[in-house]
Amino acid sequence: MSAGRFPLPFLALLLVATSAPATDWVHWRGPEQDGHVNGVNLPDSFSLDAVGKNGLIWKKPVGGRSAPIKVGNRLFFLNAFDIGLLTEGERVSCLDATTGEAVWHHNMNVYHADVVTGRLGWTTMTADPENKRVYAHTTSGEVLCLDTDGKVVWRRQLSEEFGRFTGYGGRISSPIFDSGLVIVGCVVSSWGDLAKGAGRYLAFDGATGEVVWITEPEPKLRVLSTYQSNPVIAVIGGQRLFIQGGADGAMHALKVRTGERVWTYHFGSGAINPSPVVDGNLVYCAHGEENPEGGPIGRVVCVDGSQIDPKTLKPKLVWEYRRSNRFGLSSPAFADGKLYIPDDGAELFCFDGKTGKKLWTYKYGTVARGAPLIADNKVYIFDVTAKLAVIKLNGNKQPDEADTQEFTFRVPTGQPGFCETHGTPIAVDGRLYFSTQFDTYCVGDPNAKPGNWKPISLQPETPFKKDAAPTSIRIYPFETTTKPGATVAVKLHYLDANGREVDPPAGAMPVWSLPAPPVPPAPAPTPMAPMPMTPPATAAGTPPPAAAPAGPPPMKATITPKGNDIELKIDAMPPGQSGYVAVKDGAMTARARVRVVPQIPYKQDFDKVPVGAVPGGWVNTQGKFLVKKLPTGETVLSKVNTNGAPPVAKANGYCTPTNSSGYLIEGDLMGTEVRGKCPDMGLVASRYTLILDGKNDPSHNGQHTIRLTTWEARPRISEVIAFPWKKDTWYHMKLTVAVVGKNAEIKGKVWEKGQPEPEKWTVTFSDPSPNLEGAAGVYGYVSNVAAPDAGSDIYYDNIAVTPNK
Repeated sequence: MSAGRFPLPFLALLLVATSAPATDWVHWRGPEQDGHVNGVNLPDSFSLDAVGKNGLIWKKPVGGRSAPIKVGNRLFFLNAFDIGLLTEGERVSCLDATTGEAVWHHNMNVYHADVVTGRLGWTTMTADPENKRVYAHTTSGEVLCLDTDGKVVWRRQLSEEFGRFTGYGGRISSPIFDSGLVIVGCVVSSWGDLAKGAGRYLAFDGATGEVVWITEPEPKLRVLSTYQSNPVIAVIGGQRLFIQGGADGAMHALKVRTGERVWTYHFGSGAINPSPVVDGNLVYCAHGEENPEGGPIGRVVCVDGSQIDPKTLKPKLVWEYRRSNRFGLSSPAFADGKLYIPDDGAELFCFDGKTGKKLWTYKYGTVARGAPLIADNKVYIFDVTAKLAVIKLNGNKQPDEADTQEFTFRVPTGQPGFCETHGTPIAVDGRLYFSTQFDTYCVGDPNAKPGNWKPISLQPETPFKKDAAPTSIRIYPFETTTKPGATVAVKLHYLDANGREVDPPAGAMPVWSLPAPPVPPAPAPTPMAPMPMTPPATAAGTPPPAAAPAGPPPMKATITPKGNDIELKIDAMPPGQSGYVAVKDGAMTARARVRVVPQIPYKQDFDKVPVGAVPGGWVNTQGKFLVKKLPTGETVLSKVNTNGAPPVAKANGYCTPTNSSGYLIEGDLMGTEVRGKCPDMGLVASRYTLILDGKNDPSHNGQHTIRLTTWEARPRISEVIAFPWKKDTWYHMKLTVAVVGKNAEIKGKVWEKGQPEPEKWTVTFSDPSPNLEGAAGVYGYVSNVAAPDAGSDIYYDNIAVTPNK
């Protein structure tokens, strides 16, 4: 993407709170981001039996699994559609808040994910109400910006650009908009110094989608799992903070505008899934995992975000609750000095927010996923098993069961199973909105006036002075994806301690350079797969992996000063490279990342790539693939086969731009057999994958097969044919995708290398819900790692990507 000036309006930087108009609900936990709101004038009781009676204003057959947001008079949320059909996918839905009528749907295919239908649409959206933009983080790894009329403003593909990983569980965190930025957390394995798989937070310019910063808060902590904790914004000690649980068992607080870590509180031996809430300086969070210190499972913590140990950057623990309760899959709410949080068994706990004293518990269901909404002295909360409870609060005493309303939901005629209810209600303008698996509801008095309430402002930040002396500098954009021969505009920003842009100092003298990249880090061990010992030679005689190479050379480019900024002219050759641009002004330094992506047509035989390295400009390859020299003398790309962790064992390596379309990818592939098992290997084109499957498929007479797929967890496309390919044998593979009319025509061909190319395509498919674009790449899955012994080898050679004829 092209570079541009970071569009943070000067006045926006002076704001001390994200206070959307009273009619907007742009954070899933409400205007104060803590799950409570008062004075919204909801009805004391209601019925869901008939639209237009007893408070049910409307009901529409558009379901969801999360909470909607509201901008103006429109509701926005993610959901699944066309379940079980060839067109099945995920979409952003926009409904009229007054009538419930669908205004528009933005449909998207699902790809690059092992997530099943039942876990689509679990992220909530966020919004920039001033500029009428909404943002989503999709199951397929897109960060998507739409205007409120449904037009795409920009999109970033996290899997193909940054190596995002998500497993079968589908735990994905929601984005948040603040200070002109859209910030999202995920597990990524990119390139260069960010090649190691880690939980990271990425901030995008809300107007353009350019990368502003990427942060890995605590590199000493390891990825434990994917996660679904959602962020909140708070001001503590005069600093505007982004606070969220992470993949590493910790809760992190970062400066919103720079990503700089302020503190980390490590308190779990698994990923943190609940979202934090904040009251003043106090931050509350929980988990349902083992604890690092041992003892009872599960934990609720309260930390003081203003009292930080300067050596450890750890906040002071105020109180904690550990009594063998799993608080792992719902999130807390905070209201009137009390913390409300359900455990996984749908028992609601109420704690005194200051002391942690347990005031009461109340059993409202059997399984908890959705979070509580506290509104007008009532708790609105879903049990997963088709039930909504409306619990009247009773101060410090346990609620009276006689004052609780319960609503059950039925499966529509012809649908299997039961009606799952995972979401969280919202309350705005005197109305309650919520979704079940199949429907969305609006409850309230259509003639009542909205309650007279105002969101509580965040605490004030430190005063801003445009002419203040800067404390740091930043290069914008932080990461650029470009092509050979391109010219990239690179901007220099001077910042105050809170990351707000200030005037360049008098006599500013920035010195720009193209430094040599650091040595790529080795893959780190993870609890999912301990770091193996050096493997012996495999059955095919492959030598052990070579040691990590020296760092790659500096980027080949020319710097032209433009005041304090520069223009970066990328050399036309090599066709792909990755590197860094750095700047120094006095004691202040900054660095940014530039990936030069190979363009189509592109050929790579790996002969000029150093052994142990990966091709320049590729992404999601370091630590998962590496170049080897075989005993036969051939230099090839190989799949790492010594780490059974899912993000390493199964991976795509991407080599062309994410918006590539209308092309053919081909190459040579070979797999070995180890302990009676062969790997899965293939090529990727426009988010379709052609796979030589290594298992002996009983449905095809125990033979190996060829598979054509796009969403492996669902058989939306699943063309499988018997193909008894042989171990230790090179095969040539072709995969092409062309959009013809409204369909994608997908064709794949495989034959033994050295034999005549067959006239007929091995597998073909016409997709009525086409993937229109996507990076070309290689696919590999080594499922038989048994540390310290290596699994099967996969080798790739002579990769070529050419335009369709």
